[in-house]
Amino acid sequence: MSDMTTDHGGAGIDLSQFYQVFFEEAGENLDRMEQQLLAIDIEAADDEELNSIFRCAHSVKGGAATFGFADVAELTHQMETLLDRLRRHELTPTAPMVDVLLQAGDALRSQLARHQGAGGEPVDTAELLSAIRAMGAGEAAPPVVKAAAVSPPPPQPAAAAQTTRGLELRVGPLSDPKDADNLVDLFKEIPDLGTIEPLDGGQASDGMRRFKVVTNSSDSDLLDLFTFHVAREAVSLLPLTSGFGFHDGAPGAPPVENPPDPGFGFFEGAPGLPGSTSAASGNGAAPVAAKHAVAPAAVPRSAAKPEKAASAALEASTLRVSVEKVDQLINLVGELVITQAMLAQNSKHIDTALYQQLAAGLANLDRNTRDLQESVMSIRMIPMSTVFSRFPRMLRDLASKLGKKVEFVTQGEATELDKGLVEKITDPLTHLVRNSCDHGIEMPVDRLANGKAEQGTITLSASHQGGSIVIEVRDDGRGLSRQKLLNKARQRGIDAPDAMTDAEVWGLIFEPGFSTADVVTDVSGRGVGMDVVKKNITAVGGTVEIESAEGYGMRVSVRLPLTLAIMDGMSVGIGEEVYILPLSSVVESFQVSEHTIKTIGGSGRVVEVRGDYMPVMDLEQIFTVPRFDTDKGPAIMVVVEAEGGRVALLVDELLGQQQVVVKNLEANYRKVDDVSGATIMGDGRVALILDVGSMVRRSRH
Repeated sequence: MSDMTTDHGGAGIDLSQFYQVFFEEAGENLDRMEQQLLAIDIEAADDEELNSIFRCAHSVKGGAATFGFADVAELTHQMETLLDRLRRHELTPTAPMVDVLLQAGDALRSQLARHQGAGGEPVDTAELLSAIRAMGAGEAAPPVVKAAAVSPPPPQPAAAAQTTRGLELRVGPLSDPKDADNLVDLFKEIPDLGTIEPLDGGQASDGMRRFKVVTNSSDSDLLDLFTFHVAREAVSLLPLTSGFGFHDGAPGAPPVENPPDPGFGFFEGAPGLPGSTSAASGNGAAPVAAKHAVAPAAVPRSAAKPEKAASAALEASTLRVSVEKVDQLINLVGELVITQAMLAQNSKHIDTALYQQLAAGLANLDRNTRDLQESVMSIRMIPMSTVFSRFPRMLRDLASKLGKKVEFVTQGEATELDKGLVEKITDPLTHLVRNSCDHGIEMPVDRLANGKAEQGTITLSASHQGGSIVIEVRDDGRGLSRQKLLNKARQRGIDAPDAMTDAEVWGLIFEPGFSTADVVTDVSGRGVGMDVVKKNITAVGGTVEIESAEGYGMRVSVRLPLTLAIMDGMSVGIGEEVYILPLSSVVESFQVSEHTIKTIGGSGRVVEVRGDYMPVMDLEQIFTVPRFDTDKGPAIMVVVEAEGGRVALLVDELLGQQQVVVKNLEANYRKVDDVSGATIMGDGRVALILDVGSMVRRSRH
């Protein structure tokens, strides 16, 4: 569509300002429609489910017609026709219908992406449209090949099949009659919509404006277009009769004493009324059934007002804000946390008796800063249902391709995670779920032979544990074979003694290129890419663990921090330097003497803690910390854990617990081994945040 900006005497409309809202809402409607199609019970479809799916398609069609996206409007119109017959029980839902509607949703996403400027060729939906029309007519449709990009076909008007007709448009009463001129501008800007001319000489009568419209668009498309710019109750489409419809008793005639409530023009016989066959819609089309109404039928005003108030309250309950603005807000709160820490640090030396009000103010600032930080961080937190919602469709298609029967179960969808982490964790989770379906769940025949139900189950769950979120992918499939993994490792030259624990054996699949699949498929291979999965999870401070029982299934647990922006940490001192340990990784701390540390193998050192020996790591040596205090006292040991292992870190002192703002060291300096980031302390110094996972891996080597 070409430039949509108009300028008629200084009053212009720029439709492009609404583009982004339309694309976002269309995406949400398509996602909702897909979820409902996947969840629908074909044997006993619920009326409300069918109505909801219909509304999703109708909403997309209305917006597409408004902006002139003819291909989107045409496809959604055919979907709407099929869905309308389903919800009126004229047709019975079938699995092929669900398949075709899902494919239509995919095609719509491609079309919308192209209109949004993502590039790509026009999508060929000819077969899809033909199949939907056939199903809508009650015929058996042939299987549909997925819509593919083709060379652009000759342009055809979206409503070319409809007859051009004339009708009356009544707008008002309006507080500002100039608002009606917006509709005139719309007609001039959207190609092939038709013509419009005033019937009242361009003058408002009692706040009303009347127009003659000549168009080949349907009533529903016009109503969708007009109500995008003018309140719905202010728009009516009427028959174009002699005297332009203003004779006695005609729609829109001056009010008479005690008139019946016209219900905003949708009285008996008016165009747009369910089942209407009036002149305004007399374009040769079949009568429209009652449940196909685009606009509501007449409603008592006492009922209409509460509905309008409820709608307004719903609209006011949410606000669209760009991620950039939220990130900027989080950065500012981070700076505030640093400033508050600086004030708290400097206030330690003041006499609280002399500066009682200052001390009380600083205490309030501390409390308010933490509350503000938690509130701002909650804005960026989104529910895991956003991630989970993409898997039912993927598993449905994958199971169908593989000939398997799979039930997908989700738990903890309301659990929230930072948006930045959600984006980074989606791909690894997708790989894990595909692996479970492809190589975890057995074929139905094999499951029955092993005494299992022929339908396998894949469970995706999320829950909070301490300061972390744990996401699990479980399946009741064949599980991992310990001996098979050991044999494969030895073939690849990996040291794999029989004495290895189960956890160590399962960890072999994270080796690059390691796979136990007998046949590598185009879907996935258990082990192929698992090293990348672990790398991506580790990159955001997470860990991944595997549990498996051969013949019974497998569980992959992914543990992630709740956010990457602000964290609770424990400050430790070594010499004159300060380091930060993630509080979620700290297990315990205790004071030790040299006699409690044992040396093994000539160089390695371990410490015994309640019967368990764990490696000791001296942070002073690792980071080559200069020391000026030769009379160093007894050291303190801090036990930390990550990736299923524990180490004891030797430090000089514990400085305390505090919230720290995480700064990316790699972006501001360079990558440093055993360091995950940095923060600014209250006294202005930079403290390094230690990578506990890296420490544990170092101790193993």
